[in-house]
Amino acid sequence: MKFDLKKDSKRLLFVVIASIIMSFNIKTFVHTGGLFPGGVNGLTILLQQIFLQYFNISLPYTIINILLNSIPIYIGFRYIGKKFTLFSLLMILLTGLLTDTLPSFPITYDTLLIAIFGGILNGIAISLCLYVDATSGGTDFIAIYLSQKEGKDSFNLILGFNVVILLIAGLLFGWEKALYSIIFQYVSTQVLHYLYQNYQRETLFIITSKAEEVAKRIHELCHHGATIMNAEGSYEHINRKVVYSVVSSSDVKKIILAVKELDPKAFINSTKSSNLSGRFYMKSKD
Repeated sequence: MKFDLKKDSKRLLFVVIASIIMSFNIKTFVHTGGLFPGGVNGLTILLQQIFLQYFNISLPYTIINILLNSIPIYIGFRYIGKKFTLFSLLMILLTGLLTDTLPSFPITYDTLLIAIFGGILNGIAISLCLYVDATSGGTDFIAIYLSQKEGKDSFNLILGFNVVILLIAGLLFGWEKALYSIIFQYVSTQVLHYLYQNYQRETLFIITSKAEEVAKRIHELCHHGATIMNAEGSYEHINRKVVYSVVSSSDVKKIILAVKELDPKAFINSTKSSNLSGRFYMKSKD
């Protein structure tokens, strides 16, 4: 496990910023609104509320969160990447410590505003982690593991886990908070999908006179192969080449720019790919 000073310093900075945003969000919006975020963070807050209300015991956020993350951390260390897991563990520890030490300072008591803006901040914090190959822990470890193994976006698979948390929260603390928590989680998921696209796929159809060069450039940029097909224009009946390739959504922009440099007259069509079967290259986390 080797460390790169420039790259890992950037990762460290982003993880610290993400942990500050997440802990600030918990103390400012989540606690004020009595909401339950998704994943292990939501389960941690749920357990805190249960012990406080029914047993009059105040449990520290950090200890519960680390205990709940123990199995996901093992999965990350064993199957995803060692540095990935270490930076994620740092995120978990910093978030927990800041959540336990920062004072609460409500900005608004409007629960709908709390759900919307809290969800936005939560999505931003998770996206910052994922951008530098780290995570906020919990179900994100499992989602990333399944995404790498199955080659598709699997973040929606954690929905069932979140539903269980919300059902328990609704039964114990009232359905109003649980329903607002759904808004929080929905907003957070939409922000995450918008900002982080590594596990989303797009299909490229590129009509070009430099098919071989384009296919080679795609492989150089993102290690994905391409299929070159013969085609004929319906208007001028001129033989053309079509380069077909499926790539990560995060790579599309740089591929289009590279193709335009090779062939300014190239015609490019990109479409979302919701289902994919077969081998698909996934960059290793470490």
